[in-house]
Amino acid sequence: MLNITRAMLGAHIIPQALNNNQETWANLEDYTRDLVRDGMEVYVVMGSYGIGGTGDSGTARIIDNGNITVPGRNWKVLVVLEEGKNDLQRINAGTRVIAADTPNSNTVRPDWGTYRTTVDAIEQATGYDLLTALPVPVQQALESQVDTGPTR
Repeated sequence: MLNITRAMLGAHIIPQALNNNQETWANLEDYTRDLVRDGMEVYVVMGSYGIGGTGDSGTARIIDNGNITVPGRNWKVLVVLEEGKNDLQRINAGTRVIAADTPNSNTVRPDWGTYRTTVDAIEQATGYDLLTALPVPVQQALESQVDTGPTR
C-alpha cells in the first residue's frame, strides 16, 4: 500500500511507498532536524517525478480513481548554512548542499546517504532549474557536486 504523505513545503501531497516514507525519508528528515539543533539553517525543496511506485500492494501508476499519479521517484535538496543573517549572500561554492533521489519503492535502503546525487542530475530528471537566486558561478559549483558529508 502507498502511504500519502504531506510534502514539507505547502499543502502538496505525493503518494509515497511506506518504507520510503517511514525509513529513508524519515532518516533524512531526522538528520535535517539534527542539523538545525546543532545551529544550522536548512533550506529544503523537494518533489517527485516519473510514474509508478511500488508499495505493499505492488506497483501503482495511478490511484484515487485515476485522479492522482503515483511518482516513480522522490527527491530532496537541502542547502545547509550556519545560523546568521543575509543567508543568500552567505552561500558560496563551499556551502553544503545535499541532494537525494530515491526510488518510490518499499525496497529502498534506510540509509538516505546511498541515494545522494547532484542537483544537476535532479534538474535533468525533472526539468526544474533550482538554486536560481544564486550567482551563476556559485550555482554551477554547488549543483555539480555530490555531498560527501556525514549522514548522522
